[in-house]
Amino acid sequence: MGKPTTKDLAKAAGVSLATVDRVLNARAGVRQATVERVQKAIKEIDFVRDMAAANLARGKGYRLVFLLPDHDDEFIDLIQTALAEVNRSMAHERTVVSTIRAPSNDPHKIAMALESLDQNDIDGVAIMAPETPHVRDAIARLHARGIAVVAFVSNHPTAENAYFIGVDNAAAGRTVAQLMARFTGEGRGRILVLTESMQARDSQERRLGFDSIMAKYASRLTVMPSMETYGDPARAAHIIDIALSSQTALAGVYLMHHDIESSMRAIQAYGVAKQTVIIGHELTPHTRACLMDGCMDAVITQDVGHLVRSSIRVLRAKISRLGTVASQERIRIEIILRENMPELNT
Repeated sequence: MGKPTTKDLAKAAGVSLATVDRVLNARAGVRQATVERVQKAIKEIDFVRDMAAANLARGKGYRLVFLLPDHDDEFIDLIQTALAEVNRSMAHERTVVSTIRAPSNDPHKIAMALESLDQNDIDGVAIMAPETPHVRDAIARLHARGIAVVAFVSNHPTAENAYFIGVDNAAAGRTVAQLMARFTGEGRGRILVLTESMQARDSQERRLGFDSIMAKYASRLTVMPSMETYGDPARAAHIIDIALSSQTALAGVYLMHHDIESSMRAIQAYGVAKQTVIIGHELTPHTRACLMDGCMDAVITQDVGHLVRSSIRVLRAKISRLGTVASQERIRIEIILRENMPELNT
């Protein structure tokens, strides 16, 4: 049996083809009850719209923007590379993706960047920024202007209409804690926890998940308060200097943020990386090198290409008022060790 067509959809919903066309293209003049009936039929018959053909027919594409932190690091570079690949592969679908940058620790400038987006030029935006009242309100104003929004990497649960694309960060934190508890054996000592900012929802959720498992399975270890680097290498080095010069042994380090290169370099400068259990996030060129060298024990990561593609699929679905396939948009947590990196298995 072939894929369901718009005729099949009209029959399933009990409406005309013209009504289906208006609903699929978000045109006015359709009662909300009818819209809901068509949307229900879409799910029931598993209707998938041919977006390339639809865009060609209506002479319109999707103009999407990713708001990213304005500092460069290896994780951001991976996102930029994935976005460039998407622009090449989706050109025939009339999907164009651009980026804007804003300081991750300045909610006023983030809000200003979002306010600058014009609904006549932009259809949807993926936002990678800490959750603050300023950003939450800016998201509400985007929605009021008809611009679709997804929260990218870091969640914004208090902002309505901001679908989250990323891993379950509380589960990621629990995963790190389970590894930390096992890798430290029966040892005692302190666990240093570093992140860029505790304003970021991903850091908050990772810390909550981490603490819940450490308290349950590794109470022999003392987990220190989260220390914030604010993306400043000098500050990160100072924090690590204080932690490592203490008389109390450091049993492990949890690097909760994605930009961990400066933190790892400061730890390596002390020559203790291979004697301390170190677990971080995101598989980048630097974390790969640290795993290979034995300076890091594990990396918790997510597929950046999947993150970007999923964000675009969800934005286009929101713009077109179509449903999404939840299983397709679920971002998996991956545990990377030196022994299972892709390069070693090819």
